[in-house]
Order: sequence, then structure tokens, then C-alpha cells
Amino acid sequence: MTLFRLAISVLFAVSSIAVAQAKTVWVDDQLYLPVRSGAGSQFRIIENAVPSGTPLEVIEASDSGYTLVRTPKGTEGWVSSQYLSETPIAADRLRTANRQLEETRAELAQVKEQLSNVVNERNALESSEASLSDRSQELQEELQRIKSIAADSINLERRNRELREENQKIRNDLEVLTAENERLEASKEYDFMLLGAGLVLGGVLLALIIPMLKPTRKTDNWA
Repeated sequence: MTLFRLAISVLFAVSSIAVAQAKTVWVDDQLYLPVRSGAGSQFRIIENAVPSGTPLEVIEASDSGYTLVRTPKGTEGWVSSQYLSETPIAADRLRTANRQLEETRAELAQVKEQLSNVVNERNALESSEASLSDRSQELQEELQRIKSIAADSINLERRNRELREENQKIRNDLEVLTAENERLEASKEYDFMLLGAGLVLGGVLLALIIPMLKPTRKTDNWA
């Protein structure tokens, strides 16, 4: 039974030491905290002038008002528990808060810059969209104009074809009229030739007939 209790006590101590080793405390708002070789003010100081805000690794906690710690220099010693705090001191918290505030301000400035960039990009996109809309309207109007010109071209082509057909018909009629005119001119010349020949023949006949129609003078036999 005694061995069992001893084993339980050892396990409890080991557990306490393990828990204590995983813990970190800070020197409270005390100007300097001495580290002693034992758990009491009568023990010698093995490290002096540990400033407030210094993190100390807890090795062992006791009920004597002292805690066995390890300093950042690696010194293991006892310090008064009343000057230890499980949270950083106000000055450290203030510095941490200020640092976090500065980081937050930097992040906020970065976010504002990103927001400004996004707003500028949005404005640029809106301007580009407006330009594209205007260009689209211009292209629509140009397309309508091209369609109108194409329709006019089709109408002009059809009218041109009709005019060519009319022109060809007029040429054909002109050729027919020209041929008829030439025929008439030839007929007229032939008629003039016949008339001239008739007149010549009539003149010849008159020249032959007229002398025959004159009375013959009687011959005076008494002459």
C-alpha cells in the first residue's frame, strides 16, 4: 500500500512538473526581479536585474511563494511568485496592441488602396463599356447605311439593266429606221433618175415632133 501511494505521488509530481514545464509566465510590473538559488530571500542571487516583461519558463511551482524558472539566459533559479503574471504586463500588451494597430492600419491602407484600384478599374470598365456602346451604335448606323447603299445599288443595277435593254431596243429601232431611210433615199434617187430620164426623153421627143408640126412653106413655082 505504501509503494502504491509512493507511485501515485511520483506520477503526480511528474505530471505537475510536465504541466509546469509547458507553462510560461512573465515578470510583472516590477522594475527588476532577482533570481535566487533557493526558494527564499535568504538564498543568494544568481541572476540579478531581470526586467519586467521578461518571459520565464516555469520548471516547478511550490507553495513557498517561490517558483523555479529558467530565464532567457538559461539560468535556472527561484523567483518570488507574487511578481509573476500569467499574462504579459500592460506595457508589453500596449506594445503588442500598438503593433497590431499598426499592422491593422497597414492592412487597412492596403485594403483602401486595393479598393481605390478596384474603383478605378470599375470606372475604366464603365468608360470602356460606354465607348463600346457608342461604337456599337456607330457600327449599327454604318450597317444600316451599307444596307441602304446595297439596296440602292441593287435598284440602280436593275434600273441600269432596264436602261441598257431600252438602249438596245432604241439602237435596234434606229438601225431599222436607218435602213428604211436608206431604202427611201435610194428609192428617191431612183425616182429622180426616172424623172430625169423621162424629161430627157420627152425633150428629145418634143425636139423631133415640134419641127414636124410646123407648116411647110409653099414653093413659088413662078419664081
